[in-house]
Amino acid sequence: MDNPAAGTWSQRFTTTLHPAIVQFNASIGFDIQLLTYDLTASQAHAQMLGKVGIISPTEAQQLVSGLEQIRQEFLQGQFRPGPDQEDVHLAVERRLTEILGDLGKKLHTARSRNDQVGTDTRLYLRDQIQQLQQQLRQLQLALVSLARQHLETIIPGYTHLQRAQPVSLAHHLLAYFHMAQRDWERLGDVAGRVNISPLGCGALAGTPFPIDRQYTAQLLGFDQVYANSLDGVSDRDFALEFLGAASIIMVHLSRLAEEIILWSSQEFGFVTLTDRCATGSSIMPQKKNPDVPELVRGKTGRVFGHLQGLLVVMKGLPLAYNKDLQEDKEALFDTVTTVKSCLEAMTVVLQEGIEFQPERLEQAVGEDFANATDVADYLARKGVPFRDAYNLVGQLVRTCIEQGKLLSDLTLPQWQALHPQFAADIYQAITPRQVVAARNSYGGTGFAQVRQALDQAEALLGPAHGLV
Repeated sequence: MDNPAAGTWSQRFTTTLHPAIVQFNASIGFDIQLLTYDLTASQAHAQMLGKVGIISPTEAQQLVSGLEQIRQEFLQGQFRPGPDQEDVHLAVERRLTEILGDLGKKLHTARSRNDQVGTDTRLYLRDQIQQLQQQLRQLQLALVSLARQHLETIIPGYTHLQRAQPVSLAHHLLAYFHMAQRDWERLGDVAGRVNISPLGCGALAGTPFPIDRQYTAQLLGFDQVYANSLDGVSDRDFALEFLGAASIIMVHLSRLAEEIILWSSQEFGFVTLTDRCATGSSIMPQKKNPDVPELVRGKTGRVFGHLQGLLVVMKGLPLAYNKDLQEDKEALFDTVTTVKSCLEAMTVVLQEGIEFQPERLEQAVGEDFANATDVADYLARKGVPFRDAYNLVGQLVRTCIEQGKLLSDLTLPQWQALHPQFAADIYQAITPRQVVAARNSYGGTGFAQVRQALDQAEALLGPAHGLV
C-alpha cells in the first residue's frame, strides 16, 4: 500500500492523503513507546469482548494470543513499524490482521483510538511514576548516607546568599531529603488520578455494545473508570499534573545543583569535584568543571517548557477529542527521560562526585558575624528585651568591622562596656559549634535534633532500601 492512510478510513474518502500530510499526521516516530502498553490494553479489551459475548471465547483467546505474538516479535526486534505506519495502534491492528486474517479486524469493535490512546498513555505513565519514585528513594538514600557522615560538620548557612547562621551540614542535606519526600508523595497523588480507565468511552459518546468497562479496568489494574465519556477521552489533567510534579522535582534538583556549583568554585571551596563526575576544559588544563549539575540546571528549563506547552495546547480545546492532544506524547516521553537521567546523575554526584572540605568549612564558619544573633539571644536570656539587644549587637558589629575584628576578638571588658550582663561565658556561647548545638528546637539544626531527623529519615526508607 503506497499510502497507509488509504486503508485507514471508510469509503467516505475517495482519494489518499498527500505524502507530506501523511508524514505530518503520523505519530509512530514517538508513540512507539506505547506499543507494549497498547498490546496489554488490547488483550484486556479482547478478553472483555469474549466475556460479554460480542465475540466468541475462542475468538477472544485467538486475539489475545495474536497480540502476545506481536509482543514477542517486538521484544525480539522482529516487529519495528516505521514511518509508513500512522501510529502504534494502527500498526498493531495491521500486524494482527496479517497474523489472524479477518479476525484481527474484530479487535477494534466497541472502542475508538480516542479511548485506546488514553488508556495506553495512562498505563505508560503509571509505570513510569513507579520507576521515578524508586529513583527518588535512591536519591534520598544518597542524601542520608552523606548526611550521616557529616552530622557534626558545620557549614555556613545563607539567606539572600549572605552569611546568616552556621548549620550542621547534615541538616542542610536533609532539607533536600524532605524535598524529595514531597516529590515522592506528590507523584503518588498524581498516580491516583492517572489510574482511571477511559477504555470503553469510545470516540466520545460511549458504545451501543454491551461492554463491561469495570472488567477491563480490573484486568488492567485501574482503580476506577471515567464516569463521563466526553471527559474520559479528552482529559489530560493527569498529564498536566505529572508535568507539574516533574517540574517541581527539577526545581529541587536544580537548587541542589546550583549549590554544588557554588560550593565547588574557588571562591567557596567547600567541596572538590572528583574525577568520576567532573570534566575538563579543552584549552585550560587546570580546570575541573561541574558539568553534571550545570546540565541538570539547564535541563530544568526543558521540563518547564513541556508543562507550559501542554497547558497552552489544552487551554482552548472544545470537547471532546481533538488532534491537538497528540502533542501530549512527546512532552510526557521527554519529561520522563529527562527527569530519570537527572535523578540518576545527581544521585551519582552525591555518592561519588563531591568531597566536602572540613578544614575549609571550619574556617568559613569562623570568619564572619554569623554568631551575632546568638549574642542578642544571650542578652535576651538574661532579661534584656530582644529588640534592645538586637540594636546593641548591631552597633557592636559595625564597630568590629571598622576595627577589623571579629566578635570573638573582643576582650571581656569590651563586652561588659557594651552591657553589664556579659560574662566570661559569652565566648563559649558564640563558638560556631555551640551556635549550632544551641538551636535544638524541633526541626532545628542542633546536633541532637539532626541526629533524630536522621534516624527518622532512615526509618522512613527502611530495610527495603538497604537500611537497618
